[in-house]
Amino acid sequence: MSSKMRSDTHFERVLSYFDENGDGKVSPSELRHRVSMMGGELLQKEAEMAIEALDSDGDGFLSLEDLVVLMEGGREEEKLEDLRDAFEMYDTKRCGFITSKSLKKMFRRMGDSKSIDECRFMINQFDLNEDGMLSFHEFTIMMH
Repeated sequence: MSSKMRSDTHFERVLSYFDENGDGKVSPSELRHRVSMMGGELLQKEAEMAIEALDSDGDGFLSLEDLVVLMEGGREEEKLEDLRDAFEMYDTKRCGFITSKSLKKMFRRMGDSKSIDECRFMINQFDLNEDGMLSFHEFTIMMH
């Protein structure tokens, strides 16, 4: 079974939890009811606004596709945050770039000795603007 199939099944289970009448869509009142069952509180207007913000086809309901976008979007933000944290570990001077010197220092901290030339070579592999440093954007490309 592929991970895509597993994740679609997961999203379908989440949808069916909120979709009390089984029509394949989540209405504002269904959203409110389920949130209250989980111990939260959501006003009708808040539920309507939440669904309106996520509703891709304008029918006033959340579909499976809307739910997938919502849940996958959160994962993407988490990935970006993790990449930012990793980038900051290498950006030892907090200058917004990874230099060959800061890369060498990070390798040394991890118990791995690299020459400055080896570090320059690694950076050059992903240095799109050829300035000798990695920006966060270049770093994210390297990590994907």
